Amino acid sequence: MAVARRILQVEDDEDILFIARMVLADLGGYDLMQCASGPEALEKAESFAPDVLLLDYMMPGMNGLSTLTALRDIHNIAAVPAIFMTAKSLELSPEDVTGLGVIGVITKPFDPVTLPDEIARLLARAGHA
Repeated sequence: MAVARRILQVEDDEDILFIARMVLADLGGYDLMQCASGPEALEKAESFAPDVLLLDYMMPGMNGLSTLTALRDIHNIAAVPAIFMTAKSLELSPEDVTGLGVIGVITKPFDPVTLPDEIARLLARAGHA
């Protein structure tokens, strides 16, 4: 299987977007598309064709779970592995994400230095890297 290099990140916090861009794109070498909302991700996801989805769980309006559910209706996104980033990891139950291809949760605040390795570890553990 090819190495996952294209990340679609959906996050409403500008500071987290900035930090993620630095560590994932600038330092980690990932091709990163960032969206500030679920609706924006739905507009851009198909043409970007990500290898992995990195979704904030708690967002106003369309949260991470509803964003992921909607992304699964896009043909070339249906089987893309997903990772949630959240400060509310205890609110995620296995029943919430069963069948949605969620391979892990990264708890906020996260260590920026280890974020690329954490994503790679989750992908490898799930057989996607």
